[in-house]
Amino acid sequence: MTGDEMPVSGQAAQPGQLSVVATTADGIRLLTLAGEIDDDTGETLRQALDVAATPRPGLVLDLRQVTFMDSTGINILIAAHQTVTGAGGWLRLPTP
Repeated sequence: MTGDEMPVSGQAAQPGQLSVVATTADGIRLLTLAGEIDDDTGETLRQALDVAATPRPGLVLDLRQVTFMDSTGINILIAAHQTVTGAGGWLRLPTP
């Protein structure tokens, strides 16, 4: 799989931070997340999902490097799923 890679936010995640790297291949957008997803970092995730969902129909989130997620992150993922599926796309959270 080849594609473009673009850091959406910052460098490697430090404690209490979230980094997002976006990659596109074959029309599918992959967001690789690292760090913590909570009230302090939720806006970073929300912005990355907003950019990633438009106009691509396929969105995959790699959460293997996420060390913490509270209800803020879960609510953001639910809203993103509703938005993407409402536009005829899909969102996947692969398991290792």
